[in-house]
Amino acid sequence: MRSVQLRRGTYVDSVTLMQVSRRVAALDGVTSALVAMATELNLDLAAGMGFEVPPASPNELLVAVEAVSVDAALAEVDLALLEASRPAPSGFGSAPAPVTVRSAAARSGATVALVSTPGQWAFADAVDALDAGLLTMVFSDNVPLEQEVALKEHAARAGLLVMGPDCGTAVVGGVGLGFANVVRPGPVGIVAASGTGAQHLMALLDGAGVGVSHCLGVGGRDLSAEVAGRSTLRALDLLDADEATELVVVVSKPPAPEVAEAVRARAASLGTPVLFGLLGAGRPDLTETAAAVVQAAGGRWAAPEHWAGQVPAGRPGGALRGLFVGGTLCDEAMLVASAALGRVSSNIPLDPAWAVGDDLASDGHTMLDFGDDRLTRGRPHPMIDGALRVERLRAETEDPTTGVLLLDVVLGLGSADDPAAELVPALHAARAAGVPVVVSVTGTRDDPQGLRGQVAALHGAGAWVHLSNAAAARCALDLLGDPA
Repeated sequence: MRSVQLRRGTYVDSVTLMQVSRRVAALDGVTSALVAMATELNLDLAAGMGFEVPPASPNELLVAVEAVSVDAALAEVDLALLEASRPAPSGFGSAPAPVTVRSAAARSGATVALVSTPGQWAFADAVDALDAGLLTMVFSDNVPLEQEVALKEHAARAGLLVMGPDCGTAVVGGVGLGFANVVRPGPVGIVAASGTGAQHLMALLDGAGVGVSHCLGVGGRDLSAEVAGRSTLRALDLLDADEATELVVVVSKPPAPEVAEAVRARAASLGTPVLFGLLGAGRPDLTETAAAVVQAAGGRWAAPEHWAGQVPAGRPGGALRGLFVGGTLCDEAMLVASAALGRVSSNIPLDPAWAVGDDLASDGHTMLDFGDDRLTRGRPHPMIDGALRVERLRAETEDPTTGVLLLDVVLGLGSADDPAAELVPALHAARAAGVPVVVSVTGTRDDPQGLRGQVAALHGAGAWVHLSNAAAARCALDLLGDPA
């Protein structure tokens, strides 16, 4: 039996709702369950699961279950939501929890704030954090561009740094914030207008035995013409003044040319040497940047490891399909692939003329970023919940025009506990269908998921596995052969 409910006056964060959905779906007799805010994306997801959902607004809570006993499933939903809403236990007479960032900072003596409220409300919390004198990381996405510029100008007047908005990764003084890999301390400071780009670089450096002092994320738009590198320039100054940092590397998605030039000029004025990993046509990929950093730091570089898969070639005449959780990793793969294939369609296209439609339907060679802002409204990031990507992986496998599949898996703090387990059944299906799957894995030996175990699970399911994202993209091209 199926049930669909819309509950007004209830808001619960997306990560909690994902946990509730999984808890209910795991019950005996439950075929499917979706508990989520009724955003357009989640309504589409419910429709794809076979539920008929009446008109709804994003301010309503959608509860959709299919179960032998709907009453039992809904009771579990209510219990899980109740448990999630209970405050943490505190002793008799303890002070109530602070309600603003500033009051929390005054009580704790903190020096860093992490803002992760929904994007439309993040500005006020970030200003509050800056007014409290805190280094501020804005994890939230969907923050309007004009608010980002205002925040960074406010931070400059206060002599502070804003990391973000949409800053998914930072390491400050050895402490990982957001999505971050567990890396050893060392002499390299990183300024990153790229979350998964920073993670991949840190993982490659750690694999080569070179540690990191700090990784300061600045948000994916910082090197755009509109934001003009405001946080990148500030971060360069901070790392130049840091005694533990002997070498700085700037990593970014393709930047605005005039902003990249301004950043290079500032870097040339510093006492600390600066290397660049600015992705773009004809520029070094992230693996080549890592090699240059390792050698500049006095280390020894060796090509990252890889393991061959169980399907040796793609479907004749088929297209390359890339499904990514990391935007920069998708960018890098598209740069590699487009040099050989020409047009690669995408929801984050290298060329505006290569954009896919709003339905995200594949159009020839296609690569999608499931972490794009439009796909994370009201949903957890795909590095936490990869259900949408798994669903698309199965659909691409069944599509006779798919020749080779290319994926990324990103490990580290904040990511799912076992991302390989989520993918393995779909990888078995792709192998059975004769579609090779190439997977790049970003991770370190100390990441909580276990790098070797994740690689073994993916390889055991038949995938080609690479620890270099650029190498994975080139491997996919080799398997594709000569496309029609």
